[in-house]
Order: sequence, then C-alpha cells, then structure tokens
Amino acid sequence: MASSMLSLGSTSLLPREINKDKLKLGTSNSKPFLKAKSFSRVTMTVAVKPSRFEGITMAPPDPILGVSEAFKADNNEMKLNLGVGAYRTEELQPYVLNVVKKAENLMLERGDNKEYLPIEGLAAFNKATAELLFGAGHPVIKEQRVATIQGLSGTGSLRLAAALIERYFPGAKVVISSPTWGNHKNIFNDAKVPWSEYRYYDPKTIGLDFEGMIADIKEAPEGSFILLHGCAHNPTGIDPTPEQWVKIADVIQEKNHIPFFDVAYQGFASGSLDEDAASVRLFAERGMEFFVAQSYSKNLGLYAERIGAINVVCSSADAATRVKSQLKRIARPMYSNPPVHGARIVANVVGDATMFSEWKAEMEMMAGRIKTVRQELYDSLVSKDKSGKDWSFILKQIGMFSFTGLNKAQQSDNMTDKWHVYMTKDGRISLAGLSLAKCEYLADAIIDSYHNVS
Repeated sequence: MASSMLSLGSTSLLPREINKDKLKLGTSNSKPFLKAKSFSRVTMTVAVKPSRFEGITMAPPDPILGVSEAFKADNNEMKLNLGVGAYRTEELQPYVLNVVKKAENLMLERGDNKEYLPIEGLAAFNKATAELLFGAGHPVIKEQRVATIQGLSGTGSLRLAAALIERYFPGAKVVISSPTWGNHKNIFNDAKVPWSEYRYYDPKTIGLDFEGMIADIKEAPEGSFILLHGCAHNPTGIDPTPEQWVKIADVIQEKNHIPFFDVAYQGFASGSLDEDAASVRLFAERGMEFFVAQSYSKNLGLYAERIGAINVVCSSADAATRVKSQLKRIARPMYSNPPVHGARIVANVVGDATMFSEWKAEMEMMAGRIKTVRQELYDSLVSKDKSGKDWSFILKQIGMFSFTGLNKAQQSDNMTDKWHVYMTKDGRISLAGLSLAKCEYLADAIIDSYHNVS
C-alpha cells in the first residue's frame, strides 16, 4: 500500500510537556507513528488508499492546441506559430474587430442583462445567422423550413447534430474527407456515430482528388451523411470549383445521401459572405434536406465567445418544428442553454446597417491580408528554390490554411526543431499567423525541409 511521510516539529502537534520516556513510538496497536530518531523530530506515516482513478491514463496532448504550448516555451526570436487557426495582425498580435468593440459598447449603453437565454438561444441571433447563410429572401427561410438553434461555436453545433444523428438515424454513417479538421473524428466518436472517409487530397498534385471523392461518395451506403466543408477546406485550403460542386450535389442526390456542411469561414475565405455560402445555397435551391454547422470564431474574431449555430433544412415547416424541438431536447441536458454575449454581438452587427457594412469591410481586410501573405510566400519560394518545383498550389488554395506538401513527419519535425516553425504534423500551416516580414524565412524553412529531409 502506498504511503506518504509527514514530518512534525515538537512545537506543533506534540505537547512540550510530553516526556520522551513515556512516549513509546511504534508500539501502539493502531500504529499511527514510525519510531523517530530524535525527540525534536517525529516522523508519522499516513496510509493513503489507492486512487479510484488509477485506471485513468494520461491523455495525449491535443495535436493542434499542443503546438501553442510548445511555441510558448521556445525563446528563439524567429519562432513562428503557424499551428492554430487564429487571425493575427502584421505584427502577429491578436485582433479584435472594431465593429465588435462597437457592438459591445452598444450592449453596455443599453444595459443588457445577463439573464438565461432560452434553450435554442437568442432569437435575434438565430434569425440573423440563418439569413446570412441562405440569404434573407431565400425560400427555405420564407417557408420556415430551417430549424436553427444557437450552439457552442462550430464544435458544439457539430456535436448537437451528431447526437441527433445517433438518436434518430441509428447505424447511419457519416462520411468525412481525408484529411479533415482533426476534431471531426473526435466529435463523431464521442457521439457514437460511425464514420468512414472519402478521398479528397491528392499528394501527387497537392490538389483535389475529385474523381476519388466522387467514387467514394457513390460507394457509400445509401442514406449516409456526407460531411462537406462549405468553403476554405481545413486543413488543405483546397475547394471544389463551382462546376465540381454541381457534380457533388448530383451524386449525393442520386445516392439519397444527406449533406452535412461545416461552415467555419463564411466571409473570411474570399472576403464575401455570399460567395463563401454559394455551395450551401446550391444544395438549398435543389430542395435537399441537410445540416449546416456555423461558427463565428474566424469571421468576427469571436474565438473565445463560442458562438455558432446548427441549421437543419427540412422539406416542410412542420418537420423543421419537430427537428428543432428535438435539438432543444438534446441541448438541455448537455449544457442547458448557450451564452448570450457573442450572440448579442452577432445580432447587433448584422441588425445594424452601418455596423454590417463595417464588418464586411473588416472581413475583406483580413481575407486580403492573408491573400497578400500567400502571394508573398509563393514569390519567395519561387525566387529561392532553383529545383524547378512547381509551387503554384500555394496560390490555388484558399482561406487561412495552406497544405505545404511537407507530408512526412520528419519534415514537419525539421521545421520545428531547426527552424522554430510550429505547425501540425500533416504539413498544414496557418497563413493567418504569418507576417510579410517573415515570408522569406518561412520559404527557407520549407525549401530546406522539402529537399533535405526524407
């Protein structure tokens, strides 16, 4: 049995008047003490029961958030954190949107309270987020065919949908892209929803394996949920073309699958809310039923506010009402109701014409900075690499991420160990964490790792 040793000074727990001749340590039946070497210092053994949690092992560090911890411990002045998808300024500092500050000031001026929200969240937010996604005049909104409830950002919204699938589509499989955002598999595993993968990334072209994608969607069991990234695919930054989206919709309809969109970057990828929602609206125009999880972490910089939504597009208003009731039923024991602060920010920004215009301008600015950095990185790679390698895939990708083609763990390790560039092991870098001033340095690191590390 494990034990711990506790040293006790004679002036604390032992009365001064105790005669050491009368104190016979180690002879008591209860054996509370071990025999001490001197009167002035008594050593006591306290029995400790084995922990009921002995069977719980240490969890591995998160593959993305763990990168930030390693970055913080590095003292090299050239270090770069390109692991976490969070926007940074040219000075590599976090950025709070001006329009967010205005919305928060408005909340203070109004004296908004902190009362509980309903289970489904803030009504003004739910209306605004559905209209941003589909367009205010879209038939699915006019006909009340969208069940929308506020979720805990994109992750929480995905988790609600996963619970709905597990409960009402038992045995149905979610088919996700290979690769995909690292948390997708965790979400479906925890919800006990089976999943498989469809081909997406082609390492030979560092582009989209469209034929493989289509073939795998066709082969999936009829009625599967096909998880699609609405725009700015994470981690590759590779999106289907508009023509390819049409073909994807065709195949999903033919196989009677259910689309499941993850939209984490609307307005943040291209700088246009409408352009980044085009894929979702294509499916809505076809009258299909599907899920859409939304997040405002990136496009409004509300990372810590955990604000998002799950939308279920149904064939009728009656079906939408029933689906919404069950989503609320799932949310109630999970977290009761969502937080209000981020929801009010979104509702205020979208609901005010002036702030809405300012938001769109700031999104264009953020998206524009990432595009500029992407171009500068490409230019640096082309000018420095004399091997003739085609780096054009850097420009073909979109959004905050770039798949560098460093697809071997040793290459990613070299980026970190030698160059102090922190990134995920799959070769993904976040261009949102890169400045123009460090593009040449990053290009040197990529070229060295690509050509000199096998």
